[in-house]
Amino acid sequence: MLIDDFHLSLFDFALSLSAAIDAVNPMLVDHQRRVAYIAWSIGKELGLNIEQARKLFFASLLHDVGSISLKERLDILHFDEDSSFNRHAELGYLLLRDFEALSDEAKIIRYHHIQWDNGNGHLVNGEVVPAESLILHLADRISVLIDYDHEVLGQARGITEKIKNLSGKVFVPEFVDAFVKLSGKEYFWLDTSSPNLDLELNRIHSLPLVIFDIESIQKLTKILSRIIDFRSRFTATHSSGVSATSVALARLAGFSEKECSMMAIAGYLHDLGKLAVPKEILEKPDKLSMEELNIVRSHTYHTYRILSHMEDFKTINQWASFHHERLDGSGYPFHISAFDLPLGSRIMAVSDVFTAVSEDRPYREGMGIEKALSTIASMAKNHSLDPYVVSLLERNVQFVDDARKSAQIDARKEYENFSKLGLLY
Repeated sequence: MLIDDFHLSLFDFALSLSAAIDAVNPMLVDHQRRVAYIAWSIGKELGLNIEQARKLFFASLLHDVGSISLKERLDILHFDEDSSFNRHAELGYLLLRDFEALSDEAKIIRYHHIQWDNGNGHLVNGEVVPAESLILHLADRISVLIDYDHEVLGQARGITEKIKNLSGKVFVPEFVDAFVKLSGKEYFWLDTSSPNLDLELNRIHSLPLVIFDIESIQKLTKILSRIIDFRSRFTATHSSGVSATSVALARLAGFSEKECSMMAIAGYLHDLGKLAVPKEILEKPDKLSMEELNIVRSHTYHTYRILSHMEDFKTINQWASFHHERLDGSGYPFHISAFDLPLGSRIMAVSDVFTAVSEDRPYREGMGIEKALSTIASMAKNHSLDPYVVSLLERNVQFVDDARKSAQIDARKEYENFSKLGLLY
C-alpha cells in the first residue's frame, strides 16, 4: 500500500472543522462562516494588513471551537452576553494554544467576548486584548442579530442602529464606524446571508496559506479529538484510545510509518460526526429510543461528509468513517461489504470495538481483556469484523492494550485538568 505525500491547507481544515462544530444544531449552520465573512469585511474596511486579516479570518472560522455543549451553542445565538460566554472562549483558547500554527488565532479567540467598556476592555488581567478579538466580537454580535430565515436588506437599518447605540460601551467606536460604512452596501448583507457563502470565502482565502504536513496534521487532530471527546466524561478518552489501538494494529499489519500517522489521524477523527449528537443522548443511562439510536447512527455519515471536503484526506476519511461498516454489509451508514472495505477501515472497526467495550459507559462497566476478546471474536465469526485483524489483536493483545491504556491515561489527565478549570459541563 503506497500513500503519496500530501498536505492540507489551513483553510480547508478550518472550513471542515467549522462545519463539524455547527453540526450540533441546524439553527447554527454556517454561523462561524458568516462571522468570518463579516469580520474579514470589517477588517478590510479598516485597512488591516495581510497578516492581521489572515489571523482574523481563521480565528473567526474557529471562534466557537470551545462550545462543546448544545446549551452553549444555543446561548451564543442570544445577542445579550453574560460571563458564561467567556467560558467557551477560554476553552477554545486552551484547546488550540499548543498548536503553533494557530497560537495567535487561539489568543484572538480567547478574548472574542470582551466588551470595550469605554476603553477598559483594552486590557484583561494585565494582558492587551488583540484588536482582532474586538473586531471578531463585533462581527459575532452582528451575525446573531440577522434573521437568516427572512429577507435581509429590510433588517439592515435596524441592526446598524442597534450596533451604533452600543458604540463605546460594548464595541470599539472605530470598528463600529467601519461597520456603518460597510452596512450601506447591499452586497455585504446579501453575501452574509447567501446560501452560497462558501464561494465568497474561497475568494477571500487568497490570503497567504498555511500548509500542514502530516506530522502537523497528526498533532492538530490529536488536539481536536478533545473537542469530540470532552463533551462527556464517558467518552473523554475514547478517540485517543482508538487512535493508539489503530496505530498498534496497523504496525502489526505492516503499514508504513506514514500510513501509521494517517491511521492515528483517522482514529482521532473517527467520531467527528458525534458533535451532531446531543450530550444527553451520549450520557443516557437507559436504553436509547429508536429516534435516539438513529441520531447516534448518523454520526459516521456526518464524519464522512465533513472530511470529504478535503481531497487529500480521501484515504483517511475512508479509514475513519467506515468504522461501523461490517464485512457482511450489515453496517452503517453506507452498507459497504468486504470487497469494498479497505484494510484501514477494518482495523479502525476492530479498534473502535476493542476500545469501546474496554471503557466504562453510563449503562455498563468496561470489560476485561478476556471478555473483550471473546466479544470481538464472536463478531469475527459472524462476519462483522475482519478475522485477520482480530487475529492480530488476539496474538498481540498485551502490546495493543498497553498502547491503548497509555494513550487513555494521558487523555484522562488532560480531561481532568480542563474539568478543574471549570470549563466543562
